[in-house]
Amino acid sequence: MSYSPKILIHSIAFSPDGVSTAYLYNDIALAFQQKGYEVVVLTTTPHYNVLPDELAKQPMKKKLGGLYYTSSFNGIKVLHIPQKKFGSTALRILGFVYWHILSLILGLAEKRVSAILSPSPPLTIGFINLLIGKAKGAKVVYNVQEIYPDFLIEQGGLKSKPIIAILKWLEKLVYNKSNAVTTIDQVFYDTIVGRFNEPQKLHIIPNFVDTGLYRPLADEEIILDKNLFANSDTIKVMYAGNIGHAQDWEPLLSAAILLKDQPIEFYIIGEGVMKDYVMEKVKINGLNKVHILPYQPRESMPHLLAFSDLQFIFMSKEMEGHGFPSKVYTIMACAKPLVVCSGAKTPIVNFLQPQQCAKLITTRDFAEKVNEIVAFLKGSSKESLRTLGDAGYEEITKKYSKEVVTADYIRLINKLI
Repeated sequence: MSYSPKILIHSIAFSPDGVSTAYLYNDIALAFQQKGYEVVVLTTTPHYNVLPDELAKQPMKKKLGGLYYTSSFNGIKVLHIPQKKFGSTALRILGFVYWHILSLILGLAEKRVSAILSPSPPLTIGFINLLIGKAKGAKVVYNVQEIYPDFLIEQGGLKSKPIIAILKWLEKLVYNKSNAVTTIDQVFYDTIVGRFNEPQKLHIIPNFVDTGLYRPLADEEIILDKNLFANSDTIKVMYAGNIGHAQDWEPLLSAAILLKDQPIEFYIIGEGVMKDYVMEKVKINGLNKVHILPYQPRESMPHLLAFSDLQFIFMSKEMEGHGFPSKVYTIMACAKPLVVCSGAKTPIVNFLQPQQCAKLITTRDFAEKVNEIVAFLKGSSKESLRTLGDAGYEEITKKYSKEVVTADYIRLINKLI
C-alpha cells in the first residue's frame, strides 16, 4: 500500500491561536495539504491571543483526561498540549518542560513521518525535533524566525554565562544536525551562516502575506465602527499589533506632542504590557488626536489598513536586530506606506530600502529621530502617501504572496525526502 508523505509541523502557536506565527503556519500547513501531503500539527492550546469565535469554529477535544487535546483545522489533525500564561516563573518553567516532554511522546507516536518543520522560538523545539526525526528517519527543517540566544542576551534578560554557553551549544547542534535551516532575511542569514559546518544547509525563505485577505479596499468597502473610526480629512497614522517592548514608543509620543496642532491623527490599536504606559503619557500630555483602541479581529485588519494613510513601526534598539515584523507584508499588500525607525543594518531596513514604499529613519539621536518624523508627517499629503503605498503593493504581489513563498517550502521538503 502506498502512502502520501507525512509532514509533522511542530509550532508553539497554531490555529485557533490568533498570533502571526499561527497565521503563517496555518497557511504553510494548508499549502502542504493541497500538494498531497498528510499534515499533522503538534502545538499548544491557545494562550497567546485567545479568540472565542475561533475556538468555537475549531473546538478541541480532551484526550486522556485533558493530558492533551485534538482538533481539526480544515481536515488537518492538530494535537494541542495545554499551556497557559502563568504569572509565576516556576509554573511557566513547569509548563514549558511539560510541553517539551509531551511533544516528544506525541511526536514519537506518529507513524510514517517523512519530514518535520518548525519555527523558532523556542530554540529547544529544534532539539525535540532532532530526537523525533532520528527515531522516525524523518528529515528535519528548522525555521529561524528570531535568532536565539542572541535575542535574549541583547534584550538584557539573560546574563548567566553557563546558561548562555549551553544555549549557544544547543543552537549550533540544532543548526548542524538539522537537514536544512531556513531564515527569513539576508541580515539573519549573514548573522548565523558562520555557525554552520555546512553553510549550504542554510536557505533564505521570507515570510509572506495572504493577498486574498490583505488587499487594497475602496472607501465604500471599509467596514468599521464609525464611533471609533470617523472619516475626516486628517492624515491618519496607525499602528495595530502588540503594544509591547518591541516598539519604541517615546519617539511617537514626542512627535505627537509637536504635531498637536496639525491635521494629523494617530491610532494605536491592540493590547500589551506597554499599553497602560502609553495611555498614561497620552493623558498627561493632552494628546486628543492620539486614539488608543482595543485589539481588533484579524478580519478587520484590511479595513483598518484601508482607513489609515500611513502605518508606523518604531523598533526598540534591543529588538530591531533579531526580529522582522510580519505586519510589514500585510501593510504593503494593502497598498499602504510606512514610516519606520530602526538601525541602519537591521532586517526591516534591509528589506524596505529598495522598495520605495517607506520613510526610513535610522539615526540613533533621539532629537533627530523625532524631528525627522515630524518633518516627514508635515510634508506628506494623502496623494504622496498613496504613491508610496502603490510601490509596496506591486513588490509584495510579485515576490511575497502566500502562493509564491509556500511553494519554496514545498520545493525544499520535496528535495529532502
